[in-house]
Amino acid sequence: MDLNSLFNLNTFIELLLGISLSAAAGFRVFVPLLALSVASVFGHFDLPTDFDWLETPQAVIVFAVACSLEITGYYIPWLDHLLDIVATPAAFITGTIVTASVAPEMNPLVQWTLALVAGGGTAGLTKGLMNTLRISSTGVSGGLTNPIVSTIELVMAIGLSLLALVFPVLAGVTVIGFLIIAIQRIWNFFLNKPSSQTNETVSPSRELG
Repeated sequence: MDLNSLFNLNTFIELLLGISLSAAAGFRVFVPLLALSVASVFGHFDLPTDFDWLETPQAVIVFAVACSLEITGYYIPWLDHLLDIVATPAAFITGTIVTASVAPEMNPLVQWTLALVAGGGTAGLTKGLMNTLRISSTGVSGGLTNPIVSTIELVMAIGLSLLALVFPVLAGVTVIGFLIIAIQRIWNFFLNKPSSQTNETVSPSRELG
């Protein structure tokens, strides 16, 4: 595959599809796998030969069961945090797999490098952001608002997976925009936090003076 075919419009759209499904994996690991498997079984999406195992009724059943267990687990206190620990590397792997599966035919080294960076990176970053939100939610409410966070994650995973399969460009642009805004806000939060603490520390000494 030459550089011209690597950077054509179809490749760009497929990359956005992979990024979108990877972000969905950051919300729920098995939802995008189930969506991709169902779409391929019903002929909506053609997968490369290496990923024929996704295009089987058996895969649909396995992913459906895994989705049910994952969704239920996030509504159980203490288990949701345990799932976050396990789901973080799992999301990275899933993001890599779904991006590689929707990528066009190309050199395997390029394909998997692209999948690792774009897919795995997006899934890992999304999962990391949601872990931060869940920890903050637990700290503020003692875990009472965690079911709300779990519901938001589930809706995002399902909605993003469906949007990615129908309108991959819109889904991809939405994901990129979301990640940029989220990272910027978190960066600003940590950047401004030390200065506020410094001001609080300095102010009593000024009063004494």
